[in-house]
Amino acid sequence: MSVERPLESRSGSAAVSEIDRARYRRILRFASRHLVVAWWFELVLPRFGLGFIAERTRSRRMQRFARSFHGFAIELRGLMIKVGQFMSSRLDVLPPEVTAELEGLQDEVPAESFADITRLAEHELGVSLGSVFTEIDPAPVAAASLGQAHRAVLSGALAADAGFERAVLKVQRPGIDGVVAVDLAALRRVGRWLSHVRLVSRRVDMPALVEEFAATSLEEIDYVHEAANAERFREYFADDPGVGVPEIVWERSSTRVLTLEDVTAIKITDVDALRAAGIDPHEVALRFARVMFDQLFTHGFFHADPHPGNVFVTPTDGDWRLTFIDFGMMGEVPSGTRSALRSLLVAAASRDGRGLVNAMQEVGVLLPSADTAELERAMTQLFARFGGMGFAELRDVDPREFRDFGRQFSDVIRTLPFQLPENFLLIVRAISLTSGVCSALDPRFNLWDAVEPYAQQLIREERGNLVRDFAGRALRTMQAAARAPGRLDAILSRIDDDDLEVRLPRLERRLQRLETAQRRIIAAVTGTGLLIAGAVVVSAVPVLGTVLMIAAAVPFIAVLVGFLRR
Repeated sequence: MSVERPLESRSGSAAVSEIDRARYRRILRFASRHLVVAWWFELVLPRFGLGFIAERTRSRRMQRFARSFHGFAIELRGLMIKVGQFMSSRLDVLPPEVTAELEGLQDEVPAESFADITRLAEHELGVSLGSVFTEIDPAPVAAASLGQAHRAVLSGALAADAGFERAVLKVQRPGIDGVVAVDLAALRRVGRWLSHVRLVSRRVDMPALVEEFAATSLEEIDYVHEAANAERFREYFADDPGVGVPEIVWERSSTRVLTLEDVTAIKITDVDALRAAGIDPHEVALRFARVMFDQLFTHGFFHADPHPGNVFVTPTDGDWRLTFIDFGMMGEVPSGTRSALRSLLVAAASRDGRGLVNAMQEVGVLLPSADTAELERAMTQLFARFGGMGFAELRDVDPREFRDFGRQFSDVIRTLPFQLPENFLLIVRAISLTSGVCSALDPRFNLWDAVEPYAQQLIREERGNLVRDFAGRALRTMQAAARAPGRLDAILSRIDDDDLEVRLPRLERRLQRLETAQRRIIAAVTGTGLLIAGAVVVSAVPVLGTVLMIAAAVPFIAVLVGFLRR
């Protein structure tokens, strides 16, 4: 295994330390070991009718993997912490054995020494920190995987210019850019491995997913980019007094150091503190959901890491506001995807199974070629039985009913070509964290209470564009009708010239499979015949018998290679 090539791209230099190489190899060894275990249990055993073993041991294996990755990430830090955080938020696809084990990763990252942080900050800013701050707390208020933050007090002149004294000094971990480069190189290699596994590749483009993760991670270690994100976010909510953003001290910020206003207040999930301040947690959940919906479905620019540590509730005169911090991980929703997501939300709020499936195809989660009749039926049953229920109500449902429905639903899902579209990673993360925060604020919180009024608002907005959309469709229809005679004449001419080719992709794929199966049967029969013939004549003509039995191995090897390739 060669590690030089992927690591040489770092900073345009071929000089790579042995520590970097060792880290790279450790990540690949960890990934390959667990991939082999998963491949054996989930792919090999079911082929031999032993799928029940995989089913019976899956929960225990998942727990073992999560514990192993937890310790691995804490030891290596860097992007491994970010990978674990992402997995802990995927309550939609990963079992609770994994998410519960990894959800505390962020809180376990050890801090860098204050001396190292001070040295890096002064080198980056070109001045002593004593000339910028009258006080800095050596104990970090937050120690994340890529950097850490310290509370500070701005000096007199700087405080007067900024309009505030209480500040936060955010500094990158020393050497983190090199660690990120090595980790991304290893993750790209693992992504290429997974792209050759059909079970994964037919659902998601793993190399593209890794590149999306890489772009987000590289933006996170650029604090100038984070500051620009904060300013852009502030512009979108400039007219909303219920949303706050910290001010940036631009003259004392750089790529690796960020100085900003200290807006620390009540942590959004601190229910006791909210009630003590006279704030209803249920109202906080409703506003938080609305603000996240606005980001995703209206502005198309959203906070992709809205975990409880990044959102505060700030009491004001007779009211309160949501204050967001840490704008390093932000996502953008292209206009086409945003329109499809709005359709998805409206269909969910309307309990429209067919509309939901159509919207899934529009978003790109479900390929257009999918036969959706069974999925529509399953979605309709899902809405009829569970639609509109909150988390507390769902807990009261008989677990056997969940299991029965889940078994039927999973059978449908496995037959359909689902995939995770590009640029969808952060959207899923944001929605998952939003749901988790809302349920933590109020266990009986019903997300439908927030979805339905918002969907009604979207419907009213869409009606305003109805006439324009109708006119556009009418114009396109007339244009198509005007082109139709010419196209029809061209098709008739090709039929006359015997030059018309009709392609049926699904039928062609099935014929190819039949041809492949036929070749394997012929090879197997041929090999068996040669083996029997060799065994019969070997006693009379040893040389000929031996040759025939050796020749029998060739078609058998061909069948085996085809099987492994498939």
